[in-house]
Amino acid sequence: MKSSELIHDIRLITHDNILIIKEQLISLNVDQRNWKFDKNAWNINEIFMHLNEYAVYYHSTFINKINKTKFKEPKEIFISSPLGRAAWGSMKLGNLKNIKRKMKSPKQYNPLHNNKPQNISALEDFLQKQEEMLKIIDLAETVNLKKVKIPISISKIVRLRLGDALLFVNYHNERHLQQVKNIILHPNFPKS
Repeated sequence: MKSSELIHDIRLITHDNILIIKEQLISLNVDQRNWKFDKNAWNINEIFMHLNEYAVYYHSTFINKINKTKFKEPKEIFISSPLGRAAWGSMKLGNLKNIKRKMKSPKQYNPLHNNKPQNISALEDFLQKQEEMLKIIDLAETVNLKKVKIPISISKIVRLRLGDALLFVNYHNERHLQQVKNIILHPNFPKS
């Protein structure tokens, strides 16, 4: 794929996330943010806590690796690695914007198991992190998306190409925003 198309796609996902948050989610009250249709399901607040945990790791890693790379010359074509394609492919929504398969979150990123207190401003924090992602995307345009390597959050040994890692994180964000939309569409979701 062309590097410019990859950048365009992840920028579009991030802009869409910001729009959804500002137009549909920011006005949700505490009861709506904490509502669960099942005791083992995540509520909206927990979903954003989960996304923020990933953003803390990946955003700082992206910025650090982009700033320190010697591969400052962008290439026109980006080629995913087989591992990268598998990683972001597992996160990507289906053609109907459906979540194709459920995934287990690593314990340290699962709000039901990591014993972190509820953060009622998790949604607002994520909105700030999406604004930060736009700046990271701008930085990523200035380097070789194939040569810059990003260690994944669960294993510093395994590294993805920057382009693959950006797709993974952005598809992961998009996937969870769809999960939030599904919660809101639940027939028992509190209307106010």
